[in-house]
Amino acid sequence: MLDVQYVSIFIACSPSKVYQFASNPENLPRWAAGLTSTELSQDGDVWIAQAPFGRVKIRFAAQNPFGVMDHDVELESGMVVNNPMRVVSNGDGSELVFTLFRRETMSDQEYAADIAAVEADLQTLKHILEVS
Repeated sequence: MLDVQYVSIFIACSPSKVYQFASNPENLPRWAAGLTSTELSQDGDVWIAQAPFGRVKIRFAAQNPFGVMDHDVELESGMVVNNPMRVVSNGDGSELVFTLFRRETMSDQEYAADIAAVEADLQTLKHILEVS
């Protein structure tokens, strides 16, 4: 069993607005620096990005009415990292929840850095959506 950390953030926008923006792979460079800060290219249903840790292939869940934004990230080594992500209603806004699994090869410091990167990305997303 892998360790898991749930990283969540309240965003003062409707779940549909959060979903529409965050589920669009073309918006990732604007808010997901932990994954990519460069433009992505598309090859069929796979998006290719230059991540801080190397070239990655990203596969996203199909558009859906449930706020599910799961995505798998395939590292250069061929390892696939599953990233469950959801947006749900929370009062007058939304709660975005990212499930971060600790890979077996991660040190405590690497896992802490991964958690911090996800938290920073979600803060950026919150800022973009609440300011616009």
